[in-house]
Parts: sequence; structure tokens; C-alpha cells
Amino acid sequence: MAMSRPTNRRPENHKISKELFVLTHGALVAQLCKDHEADEDVNKYLDQMGYNIGIRLVEDFLARSSIKKCRSYNETADIIAKIAFKMYLGITPSVICRKESANEFSLVLDKNPLLDFVEELPVGRASLCFSNLLCGVLRGALEMIHLPADVQFIQDQLKGGNVTEIGITFLRKNDDKKHRRNK
Repeated sequence: MAMSRPTNRRPENHKISKELFVLTHGALVAQLCKDHEADEDVNKYLDQMGYNIGIRLVEDFLARSSIKKCRSYNETADIIAKIAFKMYLGITPSVICRKESANEFSLVLDKNPLLDFVEELPVGRASLCFSNLLCGVLRGALEMIHLPADVQFIQDQLKGGNVTEIGITFLRKNDDKKHRRNK
């Protein structure tokens, strides 16, 4: 007897996976806070773990999304927000270009899914970046596609911000002449 997979299971599995990830992330941060007194150490560990996830996750993203090479930083930021965040976290952040140089962007999350079960930072942890894993994931994934970037939080809802804002600064200048030749 052949078993078939119900077609309606994918969205349910995605939601369960997201909730499991969010709960696991909370437990991870709690354990790191127990293991390390300094918030900077916890932030560093979260960033490094995220980086390691990002360098592996980018292959899955490219395979599942069928994205071709981006022609600009603006296009890259849009794909991160509209496809990657939607695919893995079920949200679509807004993209804001922060500088006229077109290499600095912000991803603005009205609702940060990593904070679904968190109301406030632990007592005495004012400089903790609870969601710093996201910065590491973005940095690692971008590095794997040869787009080194500085990624950091600009606003954090756990620290009184109205939104969660992640700043991305691409570290190489966009070579417009190269792109014109390849068109």
C-alpha cells in the first residue's frame, strides 16, 4: 500500500517549524545568559551562531527560490525582505534605503517573530541584542554570495523601539560599469 502525503500539510509544518525555532531561540538566549555575564559575549555568540546558519541556509534559499543573480544592492535587499524573510519567518519587512550611496538599507519589521514569546529583556541585560542571531544569518548568507556586509540592529522593540530595524551596509561599492556590460 502506497502512502501519499496530504497536500495541505506544508503550511502547517512551516508554522510548527517557525514556532519551534522561536521557542528554541528563546531557550538558547536564556542558556547563553546563564553561561555568560557580559551581554557583549552573548551578542557575539548569537551573531556567530547566526553566521554559521546563514552560510548553510543560503544554499537552501537559492534552491527553493530559483533566484538569479541580483543586479543591485536595492534588488538584493528587496529579495531578502520579500522572499527570504517570508520563506523562513513568515513576515515581509519593509525596505528603506538609508543613504544616497545605495549601499545602506534597513529592514523594518513591524513584528519580530523571535519576540513572539518574549515581553522584555532579562533583568540586568540592557545591552543584550536578543535577536542578534538574525544579523548573523544575514551576514553569513550575504558573504556566501560574495556580498560582504555589516549587519546590526538600529532599533529593537525590546529596547523601546516602535519596530525592529536591522541595518545592512554592503561593504563593496556597486560597480555600475560592470553591470552595464553584462546586460
